[in-house]
Amino acid sequence: MSASAQRVPAVGNSHLNIVLAMLWKNLREEIDATLARDPAARSRLEVILCYPGFHALVCHRIAHWLWRHRWLLAGRLVSHLGRVLTGVEIHPGARIGRRLFIDHGMGVVIGETAEIGDDCTLYQGVTLGGTSLTRGEKRHPTLASGVIVGSGAQVLGPFRVGDGARIGAAAVVLREVPDGATMVGNPARQVARGSGSLAQRPAFQPYAVCGDIPDPIARALNGLIDEVTTLRAHVHELGQVQQAKTVERYAPSDGSAFRVAVGGNGTDENRAHVMGEAE
Repeated sequence: MSASAQRVPAVGNSHLNIVLAMLWKNLREEIDATLARDPAARSRLEVILCYPGFHALVCHRIAHWLWRHRWLLAGRLVSHLGRVLTGVEIHPGARIGRRLFIDHGMGVVIGETAEIGDDCTLYQGVTLGGTSLTRGEKRHPTLASGVIVGSGAQVLGPFRVGDGARIGAAAVVLREVPDGATMVGNPARQVARGSGSLAQRPAFQPYAVCGDIPDPIARALNGLIDEVTTLRAHVHELGQVQQAKTVERYAPSDGSAFRVAVGGNGTDENRAHVMGEAE
């Protein structure tokens, strides 16, 4: 056997070892990310055996490798098996960064052209969906690094969700989200703006919830109530000024007493009748 023929298996084995080493490194990072973000996780072994989000990521890494190497049907099959086992549906074409944490997992859907950055967190029922039927173009959202998407949230369309953004539970996001923004509601509205930089990013917030998130609807209603209160005060002041002018207009010039009638329709005839009685 020639020396060149002996070198071919060695090169193939070396490439396989590199791929396996990278895969194991990524899986270890995802296990550690789960331990860091879920206080219910007590050990790496528990994460490996009992966490469907981790199982879904393992299946996706395999399916995505097959998809990139043009084994399209095999990739879809592995993806489907992962969905059956975990309840998490990730298209093999989706691009997922490092240290993704899918908590609980059931009902999560990640579309074909979706992209997820590093250190993101998805909770149960999240959909990263597309709004276009055109093949070959980007149809699904891109999550930048450090994004948290709360349970039941729907992020729909080919736009970017900025670094460190927070999507509240059951929010429906239909447009681009700035870095560090907090979005709530249907359709989602921005209620807070933080920093998207890694240095100034706030601590991890489970379910993208912090204690000081304002309610945009309540804020709008409070603004309307304040405006109505201000208008009432102005109307009251104008009424007092008008009443003073009326009394001054019909007061007797000789200073004699006159009676002001309470009621009536406020017409000139009623005022004349009152003034006639005073005379």
